[in-house]
Amino acid sequence: MSVASHVEELRKKHNVLSEAVEKAQRSPGTDDLDIATMKREKLRLKEEITRLS
Repeated sequence: MSVASHVEELRKKHNVLSEAVEKAQRSPGTDDLDIATMKREKLRLKEEITRLS
């Protein structure tokens, strides 16, 4: 897998997580710990994208 395609996959995962976080924040029954976990993963992906770009 080339670096460019790897970065593209990371961006897709980041976007999916972003949507999931937004949906979870609108849902009153979602656990704050779950949201925090998704946000940490989203940040990790963003940092990896930045590192590879």
